[in-house]
Amino acid sequence: MSLKVGDTAPDFSLTASNGQKVSLSDFRGKNVLIFFYPFAFSGICTGEVCAIRDELPASSDDTVILGISCDPVYSLTAFAKAENLDYLLLSDFWPHGEVSEKYGVFLPERGMSTRGSFVIDKSGVIRWLVVNSPGEARDVNAYRAALANLS
Repeated sequence: MSLKVGDTAPDFSLTASNGQKVSLSDFRGKNVLIFFYPFAFSGICTGEVCAIRDELPASSDDTVILGISCDPVYSLTAFAKAENLDYLLLSDFWPHGEVSEKYGVFLPERGMSTRGSFVIDKSGVIRWLVVNSPGEARDVNAYRAALANLS
């Protein structure tokens, strides 16, 4: 599936690194930054999750940040703790890559997501997106600008 700006973001329900079930629809009325990444504890992924932690405001009354990978919950729990993350990481482990596939970022031959990012407005509509290759880090300033355009 190839999503574009103006599409309604596909809803999903995944288990978070803290063990709770999280659905996109839980955050209706808030802006949501969803970023898919290949693997916890890998070099570029660690750099990206830490840049988001350090350079973007943590989830607030207005905005929620959700990181999604195909790692199992236990890996994400350890990753979030090791990197002292203040936002949720969600596991798309089983059915393997189902949500990543809905968003058009699953690489089935590699069993992982590529680097896809989506800014979703308060009504659930995609307002900005970018998809990078697995080895191409994203610019946190682009997230900041996309979120600023929603206010």
